[in-house]
Amino acid sequence: MIPRIILDGIIERALSEDIGRGDITTSAIVREEREGSGVFLAKESFVLAGLFVARRVFEILDPKASFLANRGEGDEVEEGEVIAEVTGSVSSLLSGERVALNFLQRMSGIATLTRKVVELTNGYPVLILDTRKTTPGLRILEKYAVRVGGGRNHRFGLDDGVLIKDNHIKIAGGIREAISRIKQCLPHTLKIEVEVSTIAELREAIEAGADIVMLDNMSKEEIVEAVKIAEGRVKLEVSGGVNLDNVREYVSLGIDYISLGMLTHSFKSVDISFLIR
Repeated sequence: MIPRIILDGIIERALSEDIGRGDITTSAIVREEREGSGVFLAKESFVLAGLFVARRVFEILDPKASFLANRGEGDEVEEGEVIAEVTGSVSSLLSGERVALNFLQRMSGIATLTRKVVELTNGYPVLILDTRKTTPGLRILEKYAVRVGGGRNHRFGLDDGVLIKDNHIKIAGGIREAISRIKQCLPHTLKIEVEVSTIAELREAIEAGADIVMLDNMSKEEIVEAVKIAEGRVKLEVSGGVNLDNVREYVSLGIDYISLGMLTHSFKSVDISFLIR
């Protein structure tokens, strides 16, 4: 789960952005002492993710608020279902509604898209990975939603994994030199991944001691050849050109991973309403 101090920081920034100096409309209409409840209602079918974030939004605004969840993280929710109910001051319900929905709708959208992709890979030992193509400041929530949907996380940031990309290779003067420099300072516990775009680069990466090779925007024919060349000596990751329509074609090629930026940059937020009783 996400550490409370990190989660609260994200939520408090979102609340500050939305409420600003105060909720003018709510302050004018609602008596401060008035209590009430609100329900989250699914307007379509989706995979639920981020309910704990919505809960925390209301707890921050009203420490006395109570939150009752009817469904759990990763559940497949049907249209018309009441997902959860929150009870507390009406002013906090109104002021926190949009922020709670923004988190819940987006995280559920990512989980839903990820689940669709993962289900298309059933029967093959291929892992679906996310990327660093995330909303600035919200990466920890978006990568969590990928896991809820059944996907796996690629490196979280630049400090927790080695991925030698094309610009690194250009600056180093070649794949072999880039890997050599990495090995001089890399702990033995970390793996080296190299991005390649040609079969020649694949051969060079394998010979230089790469552990994982990312096949960037290669054709299916090139990927088949790459699998034969690798012969299990390195793990192969496919990136670029894969989508819901063709992912099934790629998983049968003998690769180990498929990384998809679309999981966190091209998802559709799900439709959820918050209705105050």
